[in-house]
Amino acid sequence: MPALITYRTRVLPEWVDYNGHLRDAYYLLIFSYATDALMERIGLDADARGQSGHSLFTLEAHINYLHEVKLDTEVWVQTFIIGFDKKRLHLYHSLHRKDFEEALSASEQLLLHVDMAGPKSAPFTASSIEQLENLVTGQDSQPHSLYVGRTIRIP
Repeated sequence: MPALITYRTRVLPEWVDYNGHLRDAYYLLIFSYATDALMERIGLDADARGQSGHSLFTLEAHINYLHEVKLDTEVWVQTFIIGFDKKRLHLYHSLHRKDFEEALSASEQLLLHVDMAGPKSAPFTASSIEQLENLVTGQDSQPHSLYVGRTIRIP
């Protein structure tokens, strides 16, 4: 199965900084939209969230800015599920563009399935677990381990 592409966009003028580069905050916005698309794939679309009262909260996110991204660049996000348990989802997103093999940016994220009535953590539904299992089974490779499990520090 080819990489799971969860989001595509063009870099908009309002997303670009004084250096002509995609602003750091907009990398997270793009990755956030990719997470939204993944939620739809696992049964947590807007209708399902409204009916069940369940959603995902981001607990932690790390972003690595690897290469410049400029105005009007067409980019897409590839998403890999590192792992999940009954309440948590560990993701890896990478940002890409045409004719450039390396990732432009990488984001590792930990998400929590939440019952909004609390709000409090809640187990995924059986259907969401099944969809996650199907996605994991269909993944064709591991994310580049250099950008997974990192901490920030000066050696």
